[in-house]
Amino acid sequence: MTQPLRYAINVTLDGCVHHEAGLPPDAESMAFWTDELRRSDTLLYGRVTYELMESAWRRSESGEWPGWMDASEIAFSEVMDPMRKVVASGTLDRVDWNAELVRGDVVEAVRRLKEEPGRGIAFGGVKLPAALAAEGLIDEYTFVVHPVVAGRGPRLLDGIQDQMQLELVDRREFRSGATVQRYRLA
Repeated sequence: MTQPLRYAINVTLDGCVHHEAGLPPDAESMAFWTDELRRSDTLLYGRVTYELMESAWRRSESGEWPGWMDASEIAFSEVMDPMRKVVASGTLDRVDWNAELVRGDVVEAVRRLKEEPGRGIAFGGVKLPAALAAEGLIDEYTFVVHPVVAGRGPRLLDGIQDQMQLELVDRREFRSGATVQRYRLA
């Protein structure tokens, strides 16, 4: 049995997935994202998402968390920081932060990764998800839909050529008005 590949991302009503386009995170949404991380033992990122996450959520060399973090953000960081990370990039020469670099055929690398023992592989991002969705490799899609119209920015699964039929398997609402929608391939 293969371990599940789970794509999860914040998205606006008009499909924008830029990390600053939705509502600012609050304790409720951070607790949700922390629980999402706990469902997996590996994180998969492309270069851009890896660098973004590392700059925000990596524990500093001093061992202290930045002063801007509240308790919910520290809880998230304490789960993410020690997790195994796999980074797909053709431009990076090296990675650290418990990470390994994947070069070449990302689709084949993800197929092999799914065959390894584990609780699951979590990932986000913009370009990598579209490539993996087109190959039918994503087992679960989780969208936190924010009640915002961004008007511009990268779009959710932009570039998918073939229609994908998804089945809603879970839905919940946050006090902020954002909704979590979890899907599997129908």
